[in-house]
Amino acid sequence: MIEFKNVTKIYENNVFAISNVNLEIDRGEFVFLVGPSGAGKSTFIKLLFKEVELTTGRIIVNEEDIAKLKRKQAPYYRRKIGMVFQDFRLIPTLNVYENVAFAMRVIEAQQRDIRKRVPMVLSMVGLSHKYKCFPNELSGGEQQRVALARAIVNNPSILIADEPTGNLDPDTSIEIMKTLNDINHAGTTIIMATHDKSIVNSMKKRVIAVEKGVIVRDEQRGRYGYED
Repeated sequence: MIEFKNVTKIYENNVFAISNVNLEIDRGEFVFLVGPSGAGKSTFIKLLFKEVELTTGRIIVNEEDIAKLKRKQAPYYRRKIGMVFQDFRLIPTLNVYENVAFAMRVIEAQQRDIRKRVPMVLSMVGLSHKYKCFPNELSGGEQQRVALARAIVNNPSILIADEPTGNLDPDTSIEIMKTLNDINHAGTTIIMATHDKSIVNSMKKRVIAVEKGVIVRDEQRGRYGYED
């Protein structure tokens, strides 16, 4: 499903953010991307989401070489990938239902499909009863659930989660991870960048560790492996 072939990303001032990375992620995997700050995790995600262009190499997603995509094609490619961020990024003037429906309206989904799909996804994340609430009326955990619902409402094959529990307390983080696990069990491939050692160690998923732009460890049922 996802393949990095000799991928290198060099920023200005000759800074190697990613250096000759090779890896494969299969359909339906749940992968943790770990490493110290500045290790290259964010660049990895930006390359996969095509927010930045690689310097050399190839990135294959669903049998498509995304480096060959033209700029006008990139937004259509991104619609096939769900993104969840640490800071939620909800639209404050829209309620829960409208925030999730917005992702479907962007792809010009039919209104009847929106009316059917949005309540279904809100039920999946346990927020059916909050559909009329606005973001400022929700807890941090609830806001992240809305962000999750928005990310999966278009049924993406890949979900990228960038520090999704970074602003949440431990109990709420556990609930968010249960929801992500359920989404993964439904067939979505998940790549999650995190510094949360306890979550990584408890879930026993594949762990890819990055240091200075290089993969230093790739383990099935791996552990975090870094001291706080």
